[in-house]
Amino acid sequence: MNEKATISHEGIVESIGTGSCQVRILQASACSSCSARQLCRSSESKEKLIEVRGHYPTLHVGDNVTLSGSVRQGLRASILAYVVPLILMLAALFIGVHLGGEGIGALAALLVLALYYGALYLFRNRLGKEFAFSLTPNPSPRRGETNGK
Repeated sequence: MNEKATISHEGIVESIGTGSCQVRILQASACSSCSARQLCRSSESKEKLIEVRGHYPTLHVGDNVTLSGSVRQGLRASILAYVVPLILMLAALFIGVHLGGEGIGALAALLVLALYYGALYLFRNRLGKEFAFSLTPNPSPRRGETNGK
């Protein structure tokens, strides 16, 4: 796989702090570009607020920017968010069923998930350093401004 492959999203700066800024992106589903999306009702899009660490003195609230991250980061985040907890949950379920029955297995699976996501929450700052976006200002006008027309 190409290590330089990136995932990019267009966004708008919502707030700027001393060591980071908040960028709002619109995450669209695959069918958002379909011409029948208004009739289908299966298309969905969500707004997400992303914190980008760093000092950006030239940015202002409302500026259009591009967020970029590597595909490798995205795959790693998906593995941590979905694959690892699934494996842990299934392992706890099978061990719990073997040792104490279905009820114990179900409780063990839920307990393992709670502990895993709790651990992810506790290490969120450390993980946030590993899963960082880069930010590039776009030359387009700020939200609410026109091109002089």
